[in-house]
Order: sequence, then C-alpha cells, then structure tokens
Amino acid sequence: MVFRHCFVASNMIVFLAFGCSSGANSSMENTTQFVQESNVTQLFIEAKATQKAEDFFHQGNRLLDGQLYEDAIKAYDKAIAIKVENSEAWINRGIALTSLQRYQDALVSYDKAIAIKPDKYEAWYNRGIALTSLHRYKDALASYDKAIATKPKKYEALINRGIALTKLHRYQDAIASYNRAIAIKPDLHQVYYNKACSYALENNLELAIENLGKAIKLVPDKYKKLAKTDPDFSKVRSEKQFQKLLQ
Repeated sequence: MVFRHCFVASNMIVFLAFGCSSGANSSMENTTQFVQESNVTQLFIEAKATQKAEDFFHQGNRLLDGQLYEDAIKAYDKAIAIKVENSEAWINRGIALTSLQRYQDALVSYDKAIAIKPDKYEAWYNRGIALTSLHRYKDALASYDKAIATKPKKYEALINRGIALTKLHRYQDAIASYNRAIAIKPDLHQVYYNKACSYALENNLELAIENLGKAIKLVPDKYKKLAKTDPDFSKVRSEKQFQKLLQ
C-alpha cells in the first residue's frame, strides 16, 4: 500500500502598532504617562521576542525541508522556548521526529499542538502517521477521523485512513474511504493501487485487477514493480489474469 505524508509551515510574524498621546503637567497625568510608556516598552520587548521565535521557526522549516532533522528539532525547541503556544512549531517538530522514526516523541509534540489548537488538521493527520508507524491502527484511525472532521476535503487523510482500516482487516470500510478520496481527486493512482490491495486481500480477483489496472495505466512502471512483490497480492498473484496485467 502507498502512504501519504504531510508538512505544515506557517508565516505567523506578529506586527504590533503603537501610538502615544501628548502628556499634561499634573502629577497624576505624569504618572499615567509613565505607566503607558512602560507598557509600550514591554510590548516592544514582547514583539521582539515573538519575532525571534518566528525566526527560529522558519529556520527549523528550512532545515526540515533540507532533511536536517536533528538541527530542525533544535531550532523548533528554541522557538518553543520563547513561544510555547506555537502549535505549528510543535507540529513540524513532530514531523522531524517522525522522520527520525522517533514516533513516541513525535506523538508528544502532536499532542502539545492539539492541546493548543484542538481543531488543527495537520496535528491530527501527522499524529495518525506516527501511530500507524507504531502499528497502533485503531488509534491512528481515530486521529485520521479527527483530521477529516476538521477538513473533509483533504484526501490524504482519507487515503491513510483506508490503510489503517485495511490493517484492521476492515476491507470494505477501507475501500469506502478510498472511494471518498477518489471523489475529491479522481486521478489518485495510489488510491486505485490501495483499493486493489484491499480487494486482493478479500480474494476478489476481478476488482483487484480492475483497480490495479487503473493504477498501472496512470503510473505503469511503479505499480507493475510493486505488485510483483507486494504481499497484499499473495492470494491472487498466481492467477493468469493477474500475471498478464504485470507483463
């Protein structure tokens, strides 16, 4: 089966505008003006810290994009140390950890992001990926369901949801999930391949061949090669019709 990953980045630089009014000469008014100036100074300090956190965040994104995962994590840690409520930094930190196969640590990062923003699609989606990698398919399914509830048109979550259902031997439910993905984006070659896997696991030769044929038509070399060794096709691989498709 074919899996889909996700990366989230965000431009969340905060710009603060400040104004001041002319002060009078009374002691009370001077005191008030002093408080206002102190507040402005504090706001400027906070804005500078926020900008620094964003700089570390963007540095982490560049490192993540360059597959320098350990360095990316260090940059996200610096961003979070300044601005702990940065859900995007927690998510991308989790992605870096997932890329290092540190799935349990990644879950901690995704859970931090969800605690900040419970309806954050990317946190739930990537949490599902980490759980799938840990073979915790029921938990992964719950995460994908949360992701889909926030953004129903995101076909990637529907694909990975289908994989989790297949791993749970819920083949018809998996196929239904794949069909929802295809309804959003009809040319998803990986979905046709995954549907073929589910049908093959049910020993449904006809529909396995039909869907594998669609995948091969879209990306011939890739799926002919995969289907020759993919254990999901073990029940149907010896059939003449199946072998003919791979020629």
